[in-house]
Amino acid sequence: MDVTAIIPVSGIFALLFVAYLTWSIFKMDRGTADMQNVADAIREGAYAFLRRQYGTIMTLAVVVAVLLYFVTSKQTVGPAGKQVVIGYRTALAFFLGATCSAIAGFIGMYVAVNSNIRAAAGALRSFPDSLKASFRGGAVTGLAVTALSLLGVWGLFTAYGGRTNPEIAPLLIVGYGFGASFVALFAQLGGGIYTKAADVGADIVGKVEAGIPEDDPRNPAVVADLVGDNVGDCAGRGADLFESTAAENIGAMVLGIALYPVFGVNGLLFPLVARAFGIIASIIGIMCVRGKENEDPMWALNRGYFVTTLFCVIFLYYVVNNMLTGVNPETGQAIKSMNFFWCAIIGVALSYIFVLLTQYYTDIHFRPVKEIAKACTTGPATTIIQGTAVGMESVALPVIFISAAIYGAYTLGATSGLGAEGGLYGTAVATMGMLSTCAFILAMDTFGPITDNAGGIAEMSGAPETVRLRTDRLDACGNTCKALTKGYAIGSAALATFLLFRAYLDEVVIKVQALPAEKIAANPELQMIGKHLPVDIGNVKVFIGAFVALMLVFLFSSTAIRAVGNAAQSVIIEVRRQFREIPGLMEGKAKPEYGRCVDIVTARALKEMVLPGMLVVVTPILVGILLGPAAAAAFLMVGTIGGVVVALYLNNGGGAWDNAKKLIELGHYGGKGSEAHAAGVVGDTVGDPFKDTAGPSLHVLVKLISTITLVLVGSFFMFI
Repeated sequence: MDVTAIIPVSGIFALLFVAYLTWSIFKMDRGTADMQNVADAIREGAYAFLRRQYGTIMTLAVVVAVLLYFVTSKQTVGPAGKQVVIGYRTALAFFLGATCSAIAGFIGMYVAVNSNIRAAAGALRSFPDSLKASFRGGAVTGLAVTALSLLGVWGLFTAYGGRTNPEIAPLLIVGYGFGASFVALFAQLGGGIYTKAADVGADIVGKVEAGIPEDDPRNPAVVADLVGDNVGDCAGRGADLFESTAAENIGAMVLGIALYPVFGVNGLLFPLVARAFGIIASIIGIMCVRGKENEDPMWALNRGYFVTTLFCVIFLYYVVNNMLTGVNPETGQAIKSMNFFWCAIIGVALSYIFVLLTQYYTDIHFRPVKEIAKACTTGPATTIIQGTAVGMESVALPVIFISAAIYGAYTLGATSGLGAEGGLYGTAVATMGMLSTCAFILAMDTFGPITDNAGGIAEMSGAPETVRLRTDRLDACGNTCKALTKGYAIGSAALATFLLFRAYLDEVVIKVQALPAEKIAANPELQMIGKHLPVDIGNVKVFIGAFVALMLVFLFSSTAIRAVGNAAQSVIIEVRRQFREIPGLMEGKAKPEYGRCVDIVTARALKEMVLPGMLVVVTPILVGILLGPAAAAAFLMVGTIGGVVVALYLNNGGGAWDNAKKLIELGHYGGKGSEAHAAGVVGDTVGDPFKDTAGPSLHVLVKLISTITLVLVGSFFMFI
């Protein structure tokens, strides 16, 4: 049996299952007329923003695709004597990656804005009904994203001669990952700026100044806030994890080229087969999520996650034993296939560890959040100090575990009988293990904004208290899920960027080996590149490349956070104006102008996302062209390390501030309306752009700079 046949079968089956889930959601009751009115406003605002955002992004994508064609029209890939011109192939792959990423994000948001009303209506009947609607809505995103990513990479690999010329095909589809990363960066940035600007504006004026509850219908910014949950946490995160799976699959396939004499095409297709079986395992886990009236919903989700993980381990064992077997042609010794299975287990274990570490630093039951909540009693200043300290502390353990995972996977791969090349492939297998549960994790992530919206719909429509209590339970679970999945996303990014970094080094060597012998003989710098690209930090160009990379991480984070602040100021001014000028608004006798806030945030978010996005695209290209491939390698390495560390700080620090406020709202340290609560709201608003704008966007940055350098490596020899 050809195990690779599971790739298209799994992808098509997942899309059919997505259609079934969507049909089952749309069959559900839409609740009262008041609920439908609120949900319609959210849906219209989300569609309006996404149309304008994706219109802007796809225009930029077309421009970049055309530029890619001209830049790479004469560049080749492959070993000497087998070179293939990459021009139109790279441009087409880029545009397909961008289009599929946009479609994945749109599908996730489309189902989310139609699931929120079903979740709110389900809460009128029972807690399990509400959980079913919200989690199935999240599952649509998880499965659609992973299935489209899988089918896109497999389709391009096949179309570009994967069966007849497999050693070159992975190099031709790198543009697909670049296109997916390009769209994901702007989608995450734009959505993150939108959602946090609306959230900060609604909280500052509503909670702090006016003293009204969250999601109060009197607040003019509340609809914009609920719209932001969808465009940021659904569409943005969907595009984010789409590019994660695409880029990491392609990077692992590029590494598989070196082991083609041992594993053949199986070494190239193993990442796709592992992902295909991961999708099947996720579908089984999704169907195991069943809630009970008095049960913590997190238990139901954890059961599904456990089942998914269990089946992933079983499938990985089967796949490794069927695909990663062979004999080392140099030694004649059989490969120790089980070593690669244990590499996969390291990746699975790392995903669990990251979930637990993120939970420790962001959950209300543990020391870090309790310390921040206590600091709120002495004012905003101590709140900010304590939260900053927690965020910085939270970097340590994840970095240690990532390092241990990379070392363990490398050692197992190296001792499999394949030496250093096997060690590198071991890290790729570990990445596939970590990403095997991706579809289920993304379902949990999208479940969060759906439940948040359901609570807002219940509050704004005047639903009974019992309904709000049910949606509050789901919302609390959803907040935890969103925090956990951010930890998972940055963990997988950290593990994957090592293999993408190595894939870049390998491609540089392939490029040099394909150059004419006389050109190499005339250039000492090219002569130094034999089987490996030397990255000497003592070389002035290399040092500058590394320095610029770390600068980019901080400059990008600064522009993303400032963008939220600028947009939030416009929202605050508008909300204050409406409270001041609309008679009877504070008394609930007049309706606010929700559309004004939606329009303001939409315009500002689209304007503010361009600068940080273009910084990430342009900087690595300039470093590579002006300073050469070794400097680009240093840029890639330090940019990855800096991006991962800063993202951990921003994600965990922001999440801890958020839940410290929630801990106070549960009645601790004076509860709602107290001075501690006001300080907690300040901490939460500071943390909002950390955890939902800059932090998640850095996940994309570390992979985007990898795919850019892989695609444009041929241009980095221009001045050497």
